[in-house]
Amino acid sequence: MTTQDVRVAEFHRLHSSGTFVMPNPWDAGSARALEQLGFKALATTSAGFAWTTGRADNHVTLDDMIGHLRVVADAVAVPVNADFEGGFAVDPEQVGANVRLAAATGIAGLSIEDSTGDAAQPLHDFDLAVDRVRAARRAIDESGTGVVLTGRSEGFVVGRPDIDETIRRLRAYAEAGADCLYAPRIATIEHVEAIVAAVSPKPVNLLINAPFITVAEAAAAGVRRISVGGTLARVAWAGFLDAAREIQDAGTFSRFERLPDVDGLFRSLG
Repeated sequence: MTTQDVRVAEFHRLHSSGTFVMPNPWDAGSARALEQLGFKALATTSAGFAWTTGRADNHVTLDDMIGHLRVVADAVAVPVNADFEGGFAVDPEQVGANVRLAAATGIAGLSIEDSTGDAAQPLHDFDLAVDRVRAARRAIDESGTGVVLTGRSEGFVVGRPDIDETIRRLRAYAEAGADCLYAPRIATIEHVEAIVAAVSPKPVNLLINAPFITVAEAAAAGVRRISVGGTLARVAWAGFLDAAREIQDAGTFSRFERLPDVDGLFRSLG
């Protein structure tokens, strides 16, 4: 078995029972640090990566993303799930072609979302959205990698917080071949439980980007997988910006205390 085969098999095993947290690093260093802390899987963040390049989320290129996925997957031994945005295409066949490129980077899973980036019509038409997931499934099967496919419905992200429509889409994505289902920005236990019940027995990913629920409560609601999106990156940016603003505005350095030995962390990793 190849290294990727081992990671994919482990990722499928993690989805088979229980609840696991896969936090989201934004580069090789943050990925290695999270692995060192004991997390069994990781997920990339399109936003966190974009910020490292000085761009907003959804403004990196396909080539940028493919290179980033390879860097993160190569940096760690645990499975890595890729935030592959909308597949960097609208047409299902092109989505499939791009998914094949992503699957060749060493990742263990990837997600395809249904947002368009168009404020007037923020979600792809239902049938097109389903065809895109179906094309991603076919591409993964043809690649022989077996990477875990997550179908994402973005209604709660793009200003269409309709739980019934979200569930309709997630069910269709499951039928189209998604292994895991995900609706970012749902923020009530009732909605979490409704989605879990609707797509069962397929696993559900829950984004926790605010303290509305604990890991134990998510597990009790039937969530299989938890991610944090770009929120860890935002926490890091908050510390950086607060310290920089203090230097610029007050000429003081009070935040330069009680800092971690980051160099020591990476020396211990070898």
